[in-house]
Amino acid sequence: MVDAPHTPNALTRRQAIALGGGALLASATLLASGSAAAAAERSTRGASLTQVRNATLRIDYGGIRFLVDPLLGDKDAYPGFEGTANSQRRNPLVPLPMPLASIVDVDAVIVTHLHPDHWDEAAQAKLNKSRPIFAQNAADATQLRSAGFSDVRLLSENTEFQGVRLNRTGGQHGTDAALKALPQILGPVSGFVMSHPAHKTLYVAGDTIWTAEVERAIARYSPDVIVVNAGMATVIGLDPIIMGPTDVLAVHRAAPNATLTVPLFCGRSTIPPMRPVQSNICTPSALVTYQRPIESTVMPSPALSSLFGGVRSVM
Repeated sequence: MVDAPHTPNALTRRQAIALGGGALLASATLLASGSAAAAAERSTRGASLTQVRNATLRIDYGGIRFLVDPLLGDKDAYPGFEGTANSQRRNPLVPLPMPLASIVDVDAVIVTHLHPDHWDEAAQAKLNKSRPIFAQNAADATQLRSAGFSDVRLLSENTEFQGVRLNRTGGQHGTDAALKALPQILGPVSGFVMSHPAHKTLYVAGDTIWTAEVERAIARYSPDVIVVNAGMATVIGLDPIIMGPTDVLAVHRAAPNATLTVPLFCGRSTIPPMRPVQSNICTPSALVTYQRPIESTVMPSPALSSLFGGVRSVM
């Protein structure tokens, strides 16, 4: 989700949940020692995490290539969202930063939820219909099958794909009040944890605020690297529907030893540069990875400028 502090009251489903680039990505060194020597050569290659655009990620992990939340439409393919602060701007806001063929050349797809900024019409048209796709629940799986995909699987708390452990995690796309006001728009969402003997554990929280489900995921899986969507997207009259500074600090306090990735959005940042370990720029987000310690007080700071293109890092 994009940082959208001025979203008007009247929102359609697309307006509320497809406001542009809100996922983040940055890097961490996920290659572990010890047991890695016993793993097969393919699975012990260095893992990598690439932000394609928005929430779309390419994760190479355990020798398997994953595509997460594909938004594959051309720049300006979709009309602007009427009634929003940037309704004059068509979406996606930026072009794909790499050839489509390289983005979709994967072994499996993970869709955390079916909001159109995570799963668009172009993805439905351009992805291989026989490619394994993991859905968060039976309802989403039914929709994916109805779009012609033949190998749709449920992402559970105990899923394995070619040696990579995948664990579905819960989330909440806004406060209780937001969900009560917009139950059909916000709906259920998910994240996931990836683990493999050769790599450090990766937790992608997805479109969620800080909630008991996120806290439980951190306590249960003890992730080494955490990726959060922290654009602080806001529906006027309601609290933010994804993480902001307070949520990010809560994640840090729950996992003080983890490498934590948070975004700086171009034009308005929600998280300052708190001892950045590695900084990359992409559009529409400027991405920074942090390690401990993180400041106890978060104050706004100027956002970094954008550079068109994806961000890729070896983990």
